[in-house]
Amino acid sequence: MYKRYLNLKIALAQKSHFLFGPRATGKSWLVKHQLKDAQVFDLLDTDIHDRFLKRPGALAEEISKNLVVIDEIQKNTRLLDEVHRLIEERGIRFLLTGSSARKLKHGGANLLAGRARSLSLYPLTSNELIDFDLLKYCSYGGLPLVYQSDEPWLDLKEYVHLYLKEEITAEAIVRRVDHFARFLDVIGLTSGEELNYQQVASDAGVPPRTIANFVEVLKDTLLAFELEPYKKTKSRKATSKSKLYLFDVGVANYLAGRKELSFKSEVFGKAFEHFIIQEVRAYLGYNNKGESMMYWRTVGGKFEVDLIVGNQFALEIKGFDRFNEKSLKGLKELKSETKFKHYILVSRDPVHRLVDGIEVMGVTEFLKRLWGNEFG
Repeated sequence: MYKRYLNLKIALAQKSHFLFGPRATGKSWLVKHQLKDAQVFDLLDTDIHDRFLKRPGALAEEISKNLVVIDEIQKNTRLLDEVHRLIEERGIRFLLTGSSARKLKHGGANLLAGRARSLSLYPLTSNELIDFDLLKYCSYGGLPLVYQSDEPWLDLKEYVHLYLKEEITAEAIVRRVDHFARFLDVIGLTSGEELNYQQVASDAGVPPRTIANFVEVLKDTLLAFELEPYKKTKSRKATSKSKLYLFDVGVANYLAGRKELSFKSEVFGKAFEHFIIQEVRAYLGYNNKGESMMYWRTVGGKFEVDLIVGNQFALEIKGFDRFNEKSLKGLKELKSETKFKHYILVSRDPVHRLVDGIEVMGVTEFLKRLWGNEFG
């Protein structure tokens, strides 16, 4: 049992909302525990789904409360016209949950013309976990059913296979599920790296023209997010390639076959970077910050900074437990010609330092200050 950061009651007191999040991030649990008085229609229930598919108008007849939840709204986007009407005519508040934005984005669905705002639910974050364990999280991620499991690797395997069956096969999002499965394996290995479509196509044995579509599928089904390159430096030419991260570090590890992590392993550094970026993304989303997330890398790769958040902070992420000043070279170079409010290096070294205007801090301090809204 975890207390989630997102408060649905406060949000719905103001307006109807969409709530998006990948499968198993805890949307149904959140509804059950925070909206006990709501009337819930779960479109994963075939009887309910079929009834409203044949006759969307039945929704108005069956509603008996002023707060209504429709789970997995992407299963029947025609209901959105009824929702729109009921908001206008009867003042009903709706929470419309979904594990995919693809049908809403590409299907011409009624998005309620400003009558509903959007919320996102992410994997568990460090401040939601009273038993937070850094190595455990970087190994298995933050899906509630996985983090609490006695067999997290087996549950990750089940999650990935269930996703392929339910989201990809059942909804016929892609024509060749075998191609998409091979693509996912490669994306697991390249998550957090510059996205090279030609190389991914070669490694996956999938036509190059298909890769861009598959990347959009991942983003639309909320399984991945993209970091665009920061290009505003003048003296150093920046790369033009984006990076793609899977939504959860545990899922990325499973697809990449990174089963056993230790603090001293090279792959831990990669997972640690993924975790911190995932954590910042959740913080920005939950607090409606609206800040862009980018990264900076010069052509040739001599200088790089892992994460840039709006004009607030530039962040370098290292998995080591002992500070090395050489790790500041990217931040120093970026700092010489740009102006962010904070320049930060975060690692497992708990000693706080200030080096040439760059804050060097341990992961515990960084997370505490992040969720304490100290970085703007």
